[in-house]
Amino acid sequence: MLFTLGISCIVALLVALGLSRRRVYPLPLLPGPWPIPFLGNALQLDTKRPWLTYTAWGKTYGKIFRSRILGIDMIIINSETITHELLEKRSANYSTRPVIRTNELVGMGFNSVMLPYGETLRQHRKIYHQVLRAEVLISYHEIYSRHANGLVIDLLDVTSDSLQQHVEAYSGSLIMTVTYGHLANEGSLLSRVHELFDIVKQIVSPEKAVMFTTQPFLSVAVEKLPFWCFGGAFALIGRSRELSQQLFDEPFNEVKVQIADGTASRSLVADFLNQAHNDTGEDMMKAVALTGYVGKSFADSYFDVPQTASILQTFLLAMLLHPDVQSRARAEIDQAVGHDSMPCLDDRASLPYLDAILHEVLRWYPPAPLGIAHVTSNDDVYEGHFIPKGSKSYESRALSRDEDIFPDASRFDPSRHLTVNGKLKNPFVNHFAFGHGRRICPGHWFAENGLWTAFATILAVLRIDHAKDSNGDKIEVKPEYTTGVGIRPKPFPCSFEVVNTTREAHIRAMMNSR
Repeated sequence: MLFTLGISCIVALLVALGLSRRRVYPLPLLPGPWPIPFLGNALQLDTKRPWLTYTAWGKTYGKIFRSRILGIDMIIINSETITHELLEKRSANYSTRPVIRTNELVGMGFNSVMLPYGETLRQHRKIYHQVLRAEVLISYHEIYSRHANGLVIDLLDVTSDSLQQHVEAYSGSLIMTVTYGHLANEGSLLSRVHELFDIVKQIVSPEKAVMFTTQPFLSVAVEKLPFWCFGGAFALIGRSRELSQQLFDEPFNEVKVQIADGTASRSLVADFLNQAHNDTGEDMMKAVALTGYVGKSFADSYFDVPQTASILQTFLLAMLLHPDVQSRARAEIDQAVGHDSMPCLDDRASLPYLDAILHEVLRWYPPAPLGIAHVTSNDDVYEGHFIPKGSKSYESRALSRDEDIFPDASRFDPSRHLTVNGKLKNPFVNHFAFGHGRRICPGHWFAENGLWTAFATILAVLRIDHAKDSNGDKIEVKPEYTTGVGIRPKPFPCSFEVVNTTREAHIRAMMNSR
């Protein structure tokens, strides 16, 4: 009772201070919806799907506008041109991250993606670059193909309830192989990752994160008082910290044991541990490895973009709804590599339509519709409008639905990414789905190659079709997505049919030979 009364008094005081203290700016602020004292535009925002609100506001206030949530300036960018100007050309001022106290509270302060811009982040990114840069990834081609083959075999036994499990297993095992190698306790790690993120999604939601950011006393209270004082979600913080520490230490230490007994396979962690002289501390290496593993496999945009499992599910949904697209892609594969051979990354230059599908999947439903906030380190001015220091800049999903660039933007159409001669307009899938400037996803080449290989392997062997009900009638499916910071398709029924038995036999022979 006293705690609740104390919070009420502090909130009332903050409202009074907000009314009495108004900063005077040297230039007009960006246009935007009119805020009310203290709460700003919070009551006008769809907290589950904020990108929809921002898209609607963009039609009124333009390609860049300002909203205010609990005293924090939110700069919403709905234009690729403006994004390039601010986040790329002025990246020195737009490369840090917001301080989200809940990350520390739940034991995830190691997260590379949310580190402030500085020396620690530079060291993390240097490590990522060593193992995930484009020229190094050539050595991973066999790993991509092997895991994609396993995914195809799994999909032949899929149900609507197990589809998500299979695509998560693909993305998780792929990045684990590169990060840690082959671990005996992979199943246990996967289950704990799932448990951890079930907890995190309850605690580190955007609205809770902003509450802790704007009211520091709440963070202090959680750190100083026993968890049982708060009940509800706060009671989960202890378990979250425990799981985070286990995942931080155990896979790393298992690689150490494997090196000692000579059973370790090559991986990011093994390479690090085998170096006689290395200035990188073990805790930093643990942070980089764990961020890479959970970020590329399971986590939403609090860890990394894009989320591979979500993108794979969107691909399967798009193919289900557009059989003409998958038929055209399969015909391209047959023509480029022959009817009996499997496509691989070496064939990529001959498969522009498949790349166009990848572009369109990322554009159609980006897995993180607002990306991750960039924070201005200093005051800035854009076209005569003042942007205060500390403003959070977001790339809205409206970037992918800009009718000036993508006519009929809600329609799934890979051809929009091809020239009239059938060539790819942009050979790099390096756009808003992977972030911008100095905070671009360091693993975007790895994610892109893994996705492309999965798409190619699936389409070369399988047809994605509608499931049938008990009467043999087709079950209709509509695109429906979850809400939150990161989104994914809601479970949908589908079926998989082998359309090339020669390729299927080839895959099974390769899997059985291992």
